[in-house]
Amino acid sequence: MKGTTKRQQEVLDFIGSYTQNHAYPPTVRELAENFGISIKGAHDHILALKKKGLLRQDDKKSRTMELVGAEPESGFRNIPLLGTVAAGRPVLSEENREGVIKFPVSMLKKNYDYFALKVRGDSMEGAGIMDGDTALIESRNTVKNGDIAVVYLEDEGVTLKTFYLESSRVRLQPENPKYPPIYSTCDLRVIGRLAHIIRSYESRV
Repeated sequence: MKGTTKRQQEVLDFIGSYTQNHAYPPTVRELAENFGISIKGAHDHILALKKKGLLRQDDKKSRTMELVGAEPESGFRNIPLLGTVAAGRPVLSEENREGVIKFPVSMLKKNYDYFALKVRGDSMEGAGIMDGDTALIESRNTVKNGDIAVVYLEDEGVTLKTFYLESSRVRLQPENPKYPPIYSTCDLRVIGRLAHIIRSYESRV
């Protein structure tokens, strides 16, 4: 690429290939470890590439490196990563965006929006959803009984649980006997339904 040194192009290639293989970009530390350089050295490369307009990054968040002008390969779609499934404000806002992941179009429904969240905790491990997984969520405001849904509760924040509509209340059921169900009669908003789980075994070593 014109205007880059050999090492800068190697850095760009690494970021691109890492993002393709993991569905999310590397951290600064992973970049430094790959090239056997210091964290400061990795930051210097990132700064130089940002100045040349070849890289974007949110300095306040991890895994936000994004190649400028890079389009997803044919057959893939960029899905925004919007933080974690944890207590707090609603996640569907640009200010919470932490990057993008690439996902095969063939595994997505047409005319639906999607977003991704990092899973924290073990409350859904009985459904095969583990701490550290990435949950791919289909945006919708209604779900069926037995669907695993992302729900916003006024007092609880954002949570990922199995949804059940009962006669006079909603039950949000953890899939781990260590945790009790959450019951709600109001102040509940469905944000989306679980579509896929992305897991990196490398991160568990």
